[in-house]
Amino acid sequence: MRRLRAAGAVLAAAAVLGSGLTACASDDSSSDTTGATVELSANPATGPAIKLGFITPEGGAVSLPEVRQAGEAAVKYLNENGGGIAGHKIDLVVCKEQEEPASATKCANQMVEQKVAAVVSPFTSTGAVILPILSGANIPYISMAPVSQAEMVSPMSFMLSAGTPGTLMAMATQAAKDGVKKFAVIIGDTGDAAASVKALGEPMFKRAGVEFDVITVPTSIADPTPNITAAINANKPDAINILGDSRQCITALKALKTVAPDMKKYLISTCFDQQVVEAVGVDTIAGSTAISTVNLDDDADESVKIYRSVMAQYAPEADARGIGYLGYQVVMAMQGIGNKLPAAEVSSADFTKALREATDVPIPAAPGLTFTCNGKAMPQLPSLCSKAALVSKISSEGKLVDSVVVNKD
Repeated sequence: MRRLRAAGAVLAAAAVLGSGLTACASDDSSSDTTGATVELSANPATGPAIKLGFITPEGGAVSLPEVRQAGEAAVKYLNENGGGIAGHKIDLVVCKEQEEPASATKCANQMVEQKVAAVVSPFTSTGAVILPILSGANIPYISMAPVSQAEMVSPMSFMLSAGTPGTLMAMATQAAKDGVKKFAVIIGDTGDAAASVKALGEPMFKRAGVEFDVITVPTSIADPTPNITAAINANKPDAINILGDSRQCITALKALKTVAPDMKKYLISTCFDQQVVEAVGVDTIAGSTAISTVNLDDDADESVKIYRSVMAQYAPEADARGIGYLGYQVVMAMQGIGNKLPAAEVSSADFTKALREATDVPIPAAPGLTFTCNGKAMPQLPSLCSKAALVSKISSEGKLVDSVVVNKD
């Protein structure tokens, strides 16, 4: 159990850092809303305001203003067009932390002083700092994915997706369906990341009937082709995943294109973002399997169309196809618990109760994904509200198609 929690924490932290590096590297400041949209009709919120905290990484080494912009856009939409949260207007209290303990502590204390009903944080590596302060004040803490052990097990923590543990589980499930016999993960040699990946992934893949291996690549080298070549020749996997940031995705995909161009690839979001596609070519990732908790390419899903429309109207300066969607998702998801909230003023206790009682609440812009925060999704990690993920194919145009939900039950 201790190994499982530690592994999950390490993996999720790596994923957060990868997303941050990807977003920081983007120079695109315009909102790309290509695809079907809808007209946003007027339906203003008129009920007593809910004071909602929003803690986001901005201004430090990892600075993601688009996450805040998308979260604020979601609030504007709910307040002016979406009827609020069961009629309640949202009063958003934003605090920017710099992904280090001092600013995280300051933000958490600010939320307590402001007496917010709940705090949403799309993602952060400082959750272990923030959560104890909020828990001490009985304020619920909601995030899209866990990083720390505390976020996975605290009764005041609500993780709307399972993060990297859920991603590995989805890969194991899909690999078994695809007839894969031996699966390998490429990961950098930072800290004990490789050992943690093996500790977490091995039992998941074993249950799925798939042999599991980890290929460790030095992060200090510019070209990992010799390392990856030697590992593939020695271990002979049928399929492969790259667990890392966009730079690691680029170097590993280039190596695979040379060494094993026909290898089945299972990719996380950092490995099929625009920066990676431009560097390796869409033909390198076309036909791969994508594992995600979002699909912004689905023209049939109403929540995706609403997302595009909201970003175009309220955050045109942000890249709607970038990492900002996390800020939107975590705010918009709160509308789904509204039927459990009182019509009068909402307290932290009311919000906590509503989260624990809400069942199968849709996650916006993630067709088919829902969350239920009753502690049963992964009983060993009771703060996780879902273990499901979207499995899609990457088309010849680099878009996600044929998405299905895995591990929902």
